[in-house]
Amino acid sequence: MSDQLETLLSEKRRFPTTVEFAARSAATAALYTAGNDWQRFWEDQAKTLEWISPWTQVLDWKPPHAKWFVGGTLNASVNCLDRHLRGPRRNKAALVWEGEPGDRRVLTYWDLARKVGRCANALKRLGVRRGDRVAIYLPMIPEAAIAMLACARMGAVHSVVFGGFSADSLRDRINDAGAVALITADGGYRRGQVQPLKRMADAALADTPSIKHCLVVRRVGDEAGAQMAPGRDHWWHELLERETPACPAEAMDAEDLLFILYTSGTTGKPKGIVHTTGGYLTHVTSTSRHVFDLEDEDVFWCTADVGWVTGHSYVVYGPLANGATVFMYEGAPDWPERDRFWQLIETYGVTIFYTAPTAIRAFMKWGTELPERRDLSTLRLLGTVGEPINPEAWIWYHTHIGKGRCPIVDTWWQTETGGIMITPLPAVVVTKPGSATIPYPGITPELVDGKGEKLAAGGGFLTIAQPWPGMLRTIYGDDDRYREIYWSRFPGRYFTGDGAKLDEDGYWWILGRVDDVLNVAGHRIGTMEVESALVDHPAVAEAAVVGRAHDLKGQALAAFVTLKEGRQASPSLKDELKAHVTVKIGAIARPDDIFFSADLPKTRSGKIMRRLLKDIAEGRALGDTTTLADPAVVNRLKDMYESQEA
Repeated sequence: MSDQLETLLSEKRRFPTTVEFAARSAATAALYTAGNDWQRFWEDQAKTLEWISPWTQVLDWKPPHAKWFVGGTLNASVNCLDRHLRGPRRNKAALVWEGEPGDRRVLTYWDLARKVGRCANALKRLGVRRGDRVAIYLPMIPEAAIAMLACARMGAVHSVVFGGFSADSLRDRINDAGAVALITADGGYRRGQVQPLKRMADAALADTPSIKHCLVVRRVGDEAGAQMAPGRDHWWHELLERETPACPAEAMDAEDLLFILYTSGTTGKPKGIVHTTGGYLTHVTSTSRHVFDLEDEDVFWCTADVGWVTGHSYVVYGPLANGATVFMYEGAPDWPERDRFWQLIETYGVTIFYTAPTAIRAFMKWGTELPERRDLSTLRLLGTVGEPINPEAWIWYHTHIGKGRCPIVDTWWQTETGGIMITPLPAVVVTKPGSATIPYPGITPELVDGKGEKLAAGGGFLTIAQPWPGMLRTIYGDDDRYREIYWSRFPGRYFTGDGAKLDEDGYWWILGRVDDVLNVAGHRIGTMEVESALVDHPAVAEAAVVGRAHDLKGQALAAFVTLKEGRQASPSLKDELKAHVTVKIGAIARPDDIFFSADLPKTRSGKIMRRLLKDIAEGRALGDTTTLADPAVVNRLKDMYESQEA
């Protein structure tokens, strides 16, 4: 962390918003003044939504549990759809979508509302009831947003599982949530290949006793090889054709569950993050409007998949609650050509572009000639999300994509926070390359040392001192784990798990995870999950996984593996283990490096010293080895690692 601090301390460049942008922006410094009275600020933001019945209390705070807008009722689907149908947005494009093969669809708010109503009615006809959990395992197609909003409309709790996850990962999430229905597709597309989602889903459903029904979107056709189980499986289009588009919206209490989203944990078991309706919708509606300076004519493209919280908050709920036109794309940024993103921006006139630093670093590597051959003049604001962005990538993004005229909003937040927490407001805050800048109004981050003492500047741990509307309410089915993970280290404070620097101007610089959850290409991967997958292989006796710096991904996974007696290390076994992790978790968790070792460095109590393994993986001098049971082990590992790297 000290090396990172020195680098950040040396960053002196400043970028005020252009006069032209500031002149048309609705955001003003008055928002920060209003945010000083944080409860009043959030109440004012909540009033921009449509409520069925008003709240009687803004906040009921009994640490670590918060209830926001107590007694109020509303429906998230109504706020994203119905209220726009009563005015000029009725026939405005809500979703503009392009699939990887080039197929296109446009859904107006009227179209989207009718499809959501049909889906909600179909779910009800299948016996899904208010409070039931519905798993969603889809590619980036409009049906993903339709399914989410349909669940919200009829009071079911959706749990979206990223389409890149394995059958085992899907099964575990379905079982933890106790989902009664699954919505999936026959397949999807990725870099020219068909992803057989239904076949993956079938493997998961072999051991998910709570599932009664499976709805299948026909995305690919015969090439997907989807098999339909009579009585359980239903084609999406056949079900929806039989339903009427009108579906009365359930009046949901502000604290009723809206969704469960699973994120990696340090114990190997994913955590079901619980978000409720009123506070979450208030948070994402407010931040979508102000952080991205949303105007009615904008075309907003957040490149995240809906399987991640960024897709929930800034593809579906936040932008649609504001009546925005959202662009969705199914494929990869480099297929069929590496200028695919720039071609899409040019084709659809995208005005706001929100993507991950991992993608930006890849764009840098591919060269400036790719964006230069496309017309990016419609862009007026850029954003980054998912991990800290290094200053060099920020400058490249600003220069070659924004052409020096588009402000960049570098946003810090988490699955657990629901929405953006630290970010510049583009017309107000002078930005610094690599810094998320200052808190969003109404948010109170504080830097603390290892003892929990507040720090005015320097490096430390990022905590949140006061509750906020979009905060997670608990971990589904495991409130003790919620208390332990987020509230036990610094009592009375929410601990983010991130290290940070606070500079003399009050700007925040996020340094990344300080626990055993790694940020790989913007995706959170628990080291224990990967270790468990490796040990599941019959050849592996023990495994330790650490992150190492990676130019494109931010962090890459390095695995140190001890084999069982009689098993021999080989390049083919290395490939086999990587493939095994892909099957157990998904391609995002595939280790970049696997190193075989007879022993792993352990303390006298038997704890694996991952800190030393990280030193080895990143080529640093070894830290303190005095607590090791056998200090020679780590030296042998270091020599072996360096010889394999040579």
